Amino acid sequence: MNEMKDYYKILGVSKNASQEEIKKAYYRLAHKYHPDKGGDPEKFKEINEAYRVLSDPEKRRQYDMYGRVFEEVAPGPGFEYQWFWGRPEFDFEEFDFGDLAEMIEEMFGIGASRRRKRDLKRGKDIEVEIEIPLELTLEDFEKKIRIYKFVKCPRCQGTGAEPGTKIIECFSCRGTGYVQEIRKTFFGTFTRSTVCPECGGEGYRPEKPCNVCNGEGRIRGEEEVTIRIPAGVDTGQVLKFEGKGDVGRRGGKSGDLLVRVIVRPHPVFERRGDDLYIQVPISFSQATLGDEVEIKTLEGKKILLKIPPGTESGKILRISGKGIPHFKGTGRGNLYVQLIIKTPKKLTKKQRELLEKLKEEGL
Repeated sequence: MNEMKDYYKILGVSKNASQEEIKKAYYRLAHKYHPDKGGDPEKFKEINEAYRVLSDPEKRRQYDMYGRVFEEVAPGPGFEYQWFWGRPEFDFEEFDFGDLAEMIEEMFGIGASRRRKRDLKRGKDIEVEIEIPLELTLEDFEKKIRIYKFVKCPRCQGTGAEPGTKIIECFSCRGTGYVQEIRKTFFGTFTRSTVCPECGGEGYRPEKPCNVCNGEGRIRGEEEVTIRIPAGVDTGQVLKFEGKGDVGRRGGKSGDLLVRVIVRPHPVFERRGDDLYIQVPISFSQATLGDEVEIKTLEGKKILLKIPPGTESGKILRISGKGIPHFKGTGRGNLYVQLIIKTPKKLTKKQRELLEKLKEEGL
């Protein structure tokens, strides 16, 4: 890149010009000097080069500080950029081995086709986190959440064009979405295709950009989204809801909404996979003689649990099908009840007398 070129002078703007002023100057000059309209190809190439640097904040910062853009400077003399329009083609005399893989892609059209297949207008995915109580994992439920995202522009309805105006073919790339640059280094000369700086690779642009969204077809806004959480969901799981993310540019496909679920710990039940564990205190006499005790399930329903005679403290009993539903499957996990024999801290006179007698009987 020629360090002596004054890109601001080429576009006819001041060094304090805004991005909108730079874009308008580029549109005006590109129309005037476009080769398809009888303009000067060299002047058109120079305008494109200036716009490519000044329209990129990072490249513009480098240019303002050093008079060059370092990522585009070749490692030797004789370096030159040239811009072309239309269908990308590959041509080289000698090549830089550091760019071998990239040039092979260009030569066989692999890289270009891959880029064309990629949806350049697709909105980004959005990831949010929600917290739910353990009880809500027992069945499917719907939840409304509000997210800040890109939404469709209400003025242009996502087209990016002012109402009553058209979407036209990009005059820089003639609808292909790509322009060509020729690099000349001491290794040789080669041609590569790059995304058109005018249309961002779309091939088309609004005849007159929408006054509200500036041609994006979308604006920042808040939206209430209803999502369905399936039964059996566990902490750390990420649920994907297609098309609920950012709206795409100019009618492009929307991104997805990714919901990371956190299940709050329960004060009574402990979850291990799809099984639930609970501790139930029993008396010494219940453990020795056996009994039936009433316990509550996670749903809040009461069930009777039979304690076999001679139960030791810590024994675990299983109740089938009272755990957590299997995620996107059938059936449920189990409920495991650990029986803990409680030792009384205080005894009545009669209780003490009875225990003394049992002690004498060897119990």
